[in-house]
Amino acid sequence: MPQAAGLAAALISGWAPILRSVELVSGTGGIFDVTLDDELVFTKSMIGRYPEPGDVLPMIRERIGPEVL
Repeated sequence: MPQAAGLAAALISGWAPILRSVELVSGTGGIFDVTLDDELVFTKSMIGRYPEPGDVLPMIRERIGPEVL
């Protein structure tokens, strides 16, 4: 769960003014998926390991634009 919490913190830090919510959902079997508006943006199987925020944030930027500071 530390990876998920770190990613959630990065999302809130960068896009808080435009985010409606950030939700962490625990699962089983090592699943780690990131969805945005019900679209799968990242899944752990893409890189074979848990992501660092730098693995996922570029994918978020592609969809919603640069961080709003």
